[in-house]
Amino acid sequence: MIINRGLSESMINQNPFIQFDKWYTEHLKAGIAIPNTVSLGTTFPNGHVSVRTVLLKEYNESGFVFYTNYNSKKGTQLLSTHKAALLFFWPYSGRQIRIEGIVKKMTVKESEDYFKGRPRESQIAAWASEQSSVIPDRQFLDDRYEFYKNKFGNMTIKRPPCWGGFHIVPDWFEFWQEGDFRLHDRLSYTRKKDRWIIERLAP
Repeated sequence: MIINRGLSESMINQNPFIQFDKWYTEHLKAGIAIPNTVSLGTTFPNGHVSVRTVLLKEYNESGFVFYTNYNSKKGTQLLSTHKAALLFFWPYSGRQIRIEGIVKKMTVKESEDYFKGRPRESQIAAWASEQSSVIPDRQFLDDRYEFYKNKFGNMTIKRPPCWGGFHIVPDWFEFWQEGDFRLHDRLSYTRKKDRWIIERLAP
């Protein structure tokens, strides 16, 4: 069980990655949420904004990683602007974390190493789905899956060239803790060269 006692400047870590890990680990241990489910916001250069849910696959003090099809809508947006926002929302504990930053592609080796560890069915699906493209019906997708399943047989499945990871390098965080009467606690971290500036925001 996670017990909320508000959020003050004296109780948070000066390093936002350590603070993120603290909250993330608490939710992981509590089992009351799927903490790696995160909303991803992206945009085209013309300002058109999109948001969807992805699964966080890795995080450390260099950033946050997820995988997708580079030709998908989010993939093309990320490759055109190199900017993104993340939102982790955990309603059971009344917490959310917002993150904004610069986006980089994972290296080919990093993407291939991750792809090798995926379930075989998911590897086949990565070949079968031309993500975000218009298809005539569900049967079309099922037929493509069966095609690639038969094509690969018992062979090792290689990573599709259009599939891989993105690495979001944050320059801003906000930790939000729900409060009574909508007087929520909001503490932000802004990167200034090699240090983080912590500020309280009005709810």
